[in-house]
Amino acid sequence: MKAKVITLENKAAGDIELADEVFGAPVRKDLLARMVNYQLAKRRAGTHKVKNRSEINATGAKMFRQKGTGRARHSTAKVAQFRGGGRAFGPVVRDHGHQLPKKVRKLALKVALSAKQADGKLIIIDDATAKSPKTSEMATKLSALGLTNALIVSGAELDGNFALAARNVKNIDVLPSQGANVYDIMRRDTLVLTKAAVENLEARLK
Repeated sequence: MKAKVITLENKAAGDIELADEVFGAPVRKDLLARMVNYQLAKRRAGTHKVKNRSEINATGAKMFRQKGTGRARHSTAKVAQFRGGGRAFGPVVRDHGHQLPKKVRKLALKVALSAKQADGKLIIIDDATAKSPKTSEMATKLSALGLTNALIVSGAELDGNFALAARNVKNIDVLPSQGANVYDIMRRDTLVLTKAAVENLEARLK
């Protein structure tokens, strides 16, 4: 399929041929949901921790005699029902990540790119470079393009001035092509790819 290419100044810069197998895949919301869950679970720190009964620093002596008090038959004050006791079945340090086949991850990225293309939310620009790292200048250019909530994916390496100028613009993210992922694509309204990014993504996903 063909797509128009524009410049950051919103001028026409020709056309580009997009691979159907990468940008024309059927949209499957189930795959997108699985991939987003996989990414978010993997980035969780998992450092939450509470003390259980065996970790409480207190005496293990029996609280009161077994019979004759009319109270329940308790042994130690370390148990969960007493203040200062250990928590039962509390969170422990662990890895929240889970497995997802490489084939599914690859297909999910194709679906994310295809979903943006199908919704008309994919813009191709010739290059993502800037002459100066001025945020105000970059904000003006992006506003002229109608980009208020977008992910911009560049080539293998980010242009230094462009990255500096765009990093402080609200709701604008910038990534190199190898960093393109389903979560960041779906969390932004518009996806902007450079021609170099298109080539790299097609080589990665074909």
